Amino acid sequence: MLVLTLHIVFPVIIELGLDPIWFGVVVVIVLEMGLISPPVGVNVFVVKSVAKDVPMGTIFRGIWPFWLAMGVCLAFLVAFPQIALFLPNTMFGS
Repeated sequence: MLVLTLHIVFPVIIELGLDPIWFGVVVVIVLEMGLISPPVGVNVFVVKSVAKDVPMGTIFRGIWPFWLAMGVCLAFLVAFPQIALFLPNTMFGS
């Protein structure tokens, strides 16, 4: 759903004065979190197709540390946008 509404949300982000690179990084992390979390969890089904003997519940329990780590990373990026903008600012100037 986020990908479908991105063309509507992006001009709003620009008008609010937020950095588009930072917004792109945040969107990618949110999409990654969606790919491994229930109820959809597309990447979980990929793991299930590779490891056929592992129950689906075990796989879903195994993703929570990664999901929480991405959540903490996302919280840091929202609180401190300079983290995501350090490398682009270093390469291309502020």
